[in-house]
Amino acid sequence: MKEFIVQLSDAETKALEYVAFNAQEWIENVVRERCRVAMEEIFQLEVQRMLKDPLISEIPADRDAVVLMANVKSGRERQEVFQQAIENQDNGV
Repeated sequence: MKEFIVQLSDAETKALEYVAFNAQEWIENVVRERCRVAMEEIFQLEVQRMLKDPLISEIPADRDAVVLMANVKSGRERQEVFQQAIENQDNGV
């Protein structure tokens, strides 16, 4: 399990506490919800890939297992591919 630490300025802390009953809980909820949405997207993509693959005879019932099995690029990797495509287009490649 990974742990992420967020540092906020005093002004940012005040602003967050203005909109949230519990700042820590709010941050955790936002991150978990974004992860849930991304996991659903990965799950759907991976299940569709598995259904098309004649070598796969079973799809795991555990959503986490399907997500962990998926061979997907990270946001950073996708951005690098996109940036390279733009550079190639600009260079006439």
